[in-house]
Amino acid sequence: MKDKRKSIFMAGAIPADFIATSIQKHATNKTIGAHSLFLGQVRADAIAEKTVAAIEYTAYEEMVLELMFHIRESIFEKYPALTCMHIHHSLGMVKAGEICLFAFTSSKHRKVAIDACEEVVERIKAELPIWGKEWFEDATHQWKINK
Repeated sequence: MKDKRKSIFMAGAIPADFIATSIQKHATNKTIGAHSLFLGQVRADAIAEKTVAAIEYTAYEEMVLELMFHIRESIFEKYPALTCMHIHHSLGMVKAGEICLFAFTSSKHRKVAIDACEEVVERIKAELPIWGKEWFEDATHQWKINK
């Protein structure tokens, strides 16, 4: 099996044109009948009367890439009809309203693409050592707790 360890990280927000280009590149594969996308966006949550202005993402990059490799392989094993999977996660500062996670799966039929996309997003949130520092409009901050 080919080693598919590659970086999932992007500096800053994930641009809309990058997302569109990623989708368009799959037009040449005429065996794909379905794509499922998840876009994680930074919310301007109100916490203790403060509003989140941005999240600054950091990660234990080497461990993330190793764990992501195993997550990816297990999902391809579970969903043999899955054609492809692309994951991109922000590092650094991402403002409220901007995209910080882009998960993209493809297959011949929609159920496989949808189920695989949902599973990979849930596993990213639960298993990868990626942390977010919430920066408030008043320039104070706190570490984000995933729920």
